[in-house]
Amino acid sequence: MAIINSSTTVHLLLFMVATVVMVAADLHRLNHPVKADGSISFLAIGDWGRRGLYNQSNVAYQMGKVGEEMDVDFIVSTGDNFYDSGLVDEQDPAFFESFTNVYTAPSLQKQWYSVLGNHDYRGNALAQLSPELRQRDNRWLCMRSFIMHAGNADFFFVDTTPFHAKYFKEEDQEYDWRGVLPREDYISQVLEDVDVALKESNAKWKIVVGHHTIHSAGVHGNTEELVDQLLPILLENEVNLYINGHDHCLEHISSSNSQLQFLTSGGGSKAWRGDVNPWNLDEMKFYYDGQGFMAGEITEDDLVVSFYDIFGNVLHKWSGSGGLHREW
Repeated sequence: MAIINSSTTVHLLLFMVATVVMVAADLHRLNHPVKADGSISFLAIGDWGRRGLYNQSNVAYQMGKVGEEMDVDFIVSTGDNFYDSGLVDEQDPAFFESFTNVYTAPSLQKQWYSVLGNHDYRGNALAQLSPELRQRDNRWLCMRSFIMHAGNADFFFVDTTPFHAKYFKEEDQEYDWRGVLPREDYISQVLEDVDVALKESNAKWKIVVGHHTIHSAGVHGNTEELVDQLLPILLENEVNLYINGHDHCLEHISSSNSQLQFLTSGGGSKAWRGDVNPWNLDEMKFYYDGQGFMAGEITEDDLVVSFYDIFGNVLHKWSGSGGLHREW
């Protein structure tokens, strides 16, 4: 284990890159083109939208450099896209100030696939889902739950905030639950859709993305609702990676009884120094309490993930080729 401490243009253009069809019940499928050799590369970042503050701009700068070196195909956002309370509406200047004007590197002018986090639900959640934002910046694509196919990989994006019961009980916060209530029906439908989509997938690599942790040694720790309801579906369908944000750190936890790896990329801006809880050392492969991001490379035979800090240093690297897991 490595623990490191450190204090179309509009609609049409978008859908030339990602073609949408319906699968399962209400899930959409997006098809993303791959490189000539069939490979894909991507970056993953979460918990970022702070108008460039708390090292968000520094993280964005290094993302641009790494993105150019890797010739990344797309970027994954694990949620909490705009702090502290999402967007007010589609004209909210925070969209430009925290997204368009921060991620300016040429290599980052690719499609962004985003999910909502709990802070996004504190604002106008529908604004982030609106096609109007895609007209303002055609990189932006955010849905509640959807599937993206790229080569021999399928990415399953899951709306995890409604699973967390405490958000429905908080008296000092307001959430935008339009389209979610009744909660029990919504969650049941999401679980059914994800299960069906995973079973229908023939991809070699199955990657699930959600905002909330399933397993984490960070301050939020495990999300018990996801452990109880989503994790069994991931295990049954032999998912390779679960990528999340929510804990403001970079983290890799392995699974003792499956191939599933739990990867936290929540270091997009404000980090929580020193917040790490005890964890089984056989499972905890890496934890970093500073800012940074994750990168992924997928070929026909291999899947490699790397974690970077704000100086561009590779802090941790892992390969899952052929079931033989390597770290360096």
